[in-house]
Amino acid sequence: MAFSPLNQRRWRNFRRNGRAFWSLIIFSILFGLSLFAEFIANDKPILVKYRGEFYTPVFNFYAETEFGGDFQTEAIYRDPEVMCLIDSGGLDQCFDDPEGIIEQIDAGTFEADGFERGWAIWPLIPYSYNTSVDRPGAAPLPPNGQNLLGTDDTKRDVLARVIYGFRLSILFTLLVTGVASLIGIFAGAIQGFFGGWLDLIFQRIIEIWSATPSLYVIIIMFAILGRSFWLLVALMILFGWTGLVGVVRAEFLRARNLEYVRAARALGVGNMTIMFRHMLPNAMVATLTFMPFIVTGTIGGLASLDFLGFGLPSSAPSLGELTLQAKQNLQAPWLAFTAFFTFAIMLSLLVFIFEGVRDAFDPRKTFS
Repeated sequence: MAFSPLNQRRWRNFRRNGRAFWSLIIFSILFGLSLFAEFIANDKPILVKYRGEFYTPVFNFYAETEFGGDFQTEAIYRDPEVMCLIDSGGLDQCFDDPEGIIEQIDAGTFEADGFERGWAIWPLIPYSYNTSVDRPGAAPLPPNGQNLLGTDDTKRDVLARVIYGFRLSILFTLLVTGVASLIGIFAGAIQGFFGGWLDLIFQRIIEIWSATPSLYVIIIMFAILGRSFWLLVALMILFGWTGLVGVVRAEFLRARNLEYVRAARALGVGNMTIMFRHMLPNAMVATLTFMPFIVTGTIGGLASLDFLGFGLPSSAPSLGELTLQAKQNLQAPWLAFTAFFTFAIMLSLLVFIFEGVRDAFDPRKTFS
């Protein structure tokens, strides 16, 4: 569907803002790659060929017995015995000397009755966010060719955790910001458009609600119900929707007595149509001005809760938990540098993008 002339002008204004446009491209590439994190960083192969059949461990559960092993539990694909079973087609010799047989297969010198070589396609990073790295030494381990950003204090690959943590943080932020903003815009529009007692009562409710110590409520709810992603999303929305109410309310209070609103009312146009088709677009500039603060505040709030131990479950790939590890392991500066640059790049890109969107919606803003 083609854009309207107004939206075409907005898109041209956004593209002329080089900082915002290139930030959008870089952020889209990084976020797009993180959406396929399982194909980039995983301790399971993407595709396995075994005895002429294809398996997709990234998507499906396969017991070790599927590849000639002894256990009904999920195959540990990095185990030398399982790797040997896949490479050799499930020969019994793998139970005696798996590493030696793998070396012979790789060298092309292995010979056995019924031998049919299999293979596996691995991700670029052969570790998931919760995989323990098999490296000698005390954790956290410094960066090397095996772990480009080193490991944390439980020998988990930092780069894999950053990829998964980046995706989790962005999805969490988009979900919380999107829902909270919709609620806040609707509440502010209702208050500003109708005014009177409705506005007065709403303002008192918001004042009381804004004074509620949200951190204490989150801690209490987690103590009762346990930590979970969706519970944290619900609580953050519950306390975050008031962020845009004030600015939207002020814009609607200012615009409700303007000539075009009076003309629409005189023509019998419905209140909802006036509010969201005619008045809201004019309030978007002020609304989008506050959006970068809400986005960065949501990311910072998630990181702060994780840093304090009251955020996502401990098993989740959290950037805030990485920051906590950096604080607890000052002898491992790669943890601090990784956390700092991850947050700095992510927040800077988002702020630049939303600044460009704000300027694109401003009819007074033009770019040469």
